[in-house]
Amino acid sequence: MPPPKDIPENMVKVMEAFMTIVWLMPLIAVAEIVGGILFITNKYRALGAIIIFPVMVGIVLTHIILAPSGLPIALVLFAINIWVIIENREKYLPMVR
Repeated sequence: MPPPKDIPENMVKVMEAFMTIVWLMPLIAVAEIVGGILFITNKYRALGAIIIFPVMVGIVLTHIILAPSGLPIALVLFAINIWVIIENREKYLPMVR
């Protein structure tokens, strides 16, 4: 799939740098797929939210720094992720005690 024509030049450079690390994009893809599948299941939603959290942080930071046009949807999705994490906080407490 070809990239859209309106991507900022600095964003293209960042993506090219990511592509030079051969294992990075497949790792992100697996985290997104596994986290997304777990996120939509009721039983494992808390685990899915934690798996997808670092990816969402990267997405939000990318849109803040490089491509502000996509920031509104990134913030909405990040807020949903935070909401699910807060809603399931009792499941995370045994890990920190």
